[in-house]
Amino acid sequence: MVPLVAVVSGPRAQLFACLLRLGTQQVGPLQLHTGASHAARNHYEVLVLGGGSGGITMAARMKRKVGAENVAIVEPSERHFYQPIWTLVGAGAKQLSSSGRPTASVIPSGVEWIKARVTELNPDKNCIHTDDDEKISYRYLIIALGIQLDYEKIKGLPEGFAHPKIGSNYSVKTVEKTWKALQDFKEGNAIFTFPNTPVKCAGAPQKIMYLSEAYFRKTGKRSKANIIFNTSLGAIFGVKKYADALQEIIQERNLTVNYKKNLIEVRADKQEAVFENLDKPGETQVISYEMLHITPPMSPPDVLKTSPVADAAGWVDVDKETLQHKRYPNVFGIGDCTNLPTSKTAAAVAAQSGILDRTISVIMKNQTPTKKYDGYTSCPLVTGYNRVILAEFDYKAEPLETFPFDQSKERLSMYVMKADLMPFLYWNMMLRGYWGGPAFLRKLFHLGMS
Repeated sequence: MVPLVAVVSGPRAQLFACLLRLGTQQVGPLQLHTGASHAARNHYEVLVLGGGSGGITMAARMKRKVGAENVAIVEPSERHFYQPIWTLVGAGAKQLSSSGRPTASVIPSGVEWIKARVTELNPDKNCIHTDDDEKISYRYLIIALGIQLDYEKIKGLPEGFAHPKIGSNYSVKTVEKTWKALQDFKEGNAIFTFPNTPVKCAGAPQKIMYLSEAYFRKTGKRSKANIIFNTSLGAIFGVKKYADALQEIIQERNLTVNYKKNLIEVRADKQEAVFENLDKPGETQVISYEMLHITPPMSPPDVLKTSPVADAAGWVDVDKETLQHKRYPNVFGIGDCTNLPTSKTAAAVAAQSGILDRTISVIMKNQTPTKKYDGYTSCPLVTGYNRVILAEFDYKAEPLETFPFDQSKERLSMYVMKADLMPFLYWNMMLRGYWGGPAFLRKLFHLGMS
């Protein structure tokens, strides 16, 4: 392997290489929370809805502000997953077991874990209800309920996953099926889809396409594979700089991309996928497949869609700069469940957590928030088993890059960061409330270059 110091260009190479080496270390579970998982009280200073990346991160930050005994998380799931790594799991480059840990191990010590599902939000009365008939009130509410996967909106799913040749990297139940379909591929169409809805990690549907193409080349099957990316969108990527780079890869690797094509049905018993032409509603096309990777339609969680905190589309209605709710000043949102006009990624959540921390701090002091979120998000576009284009951009879809080199180029260093460093930062810094995104690194690099 080429030494990372040689791969990363720029005067800060040694620092970055050091971080990468740190990221490859084996780190055990945090074991932060060992208490009972039940509601000990019916009122909390800060109540967090959701135990995903945004919820755990904000609970850790709020613990330092108001004390662990005054913070609670409502979350029904027994396991917490680092989902960005599932792209590599679906391609056989990582094990599924590496992506998950017990929820109890990531909840900050002393913070109350209410192991239940939220069934109703009543912000006018500063309370929520759970599926075990508990009513819990709060002074401040942080909504971090994530996004809902709607496989059932595609005819033939989810029951179609019982058949071979079909998988999806978006669910813990189906990500290993992608790897099985990839291994079992013999000859024919390998189809990858992108739905006609907002999604989390919008780069993931095409990442698995590039990885599959690389796998076919490695196993001598490339000449027998017709690789098709059918997307509901009108462009391969929303930021021109990275879209241009991806178009070059698509042409070089002879990949077929069809725009405005939405998957509406899977006939898994016949290995057929049905697509609607969004430019001509009602016009459909049936394509046979040897492998099918599905990105499901997604939507706000059902509990939010009819809630007073939601906008007309069902997303938590927050100010895009402060993350404070537009109508309820003691309610805040973070991550995939919000209507923030940026890509829904874990990197975005990290950046949002730092801003939201500052927002809540000043609100608690009856002051006006001044720190503003610029829409920063990141998508490590995996283009092979050892290459990544690191896309970073803001609300304006303008590049907002961290490193002092052209990030639209495929790089080994960025792959190592994706595969090894970022999981380390997630489990050991972000979930502990100490990682607010790479803004400080960006300042460090750019100051050093000036």
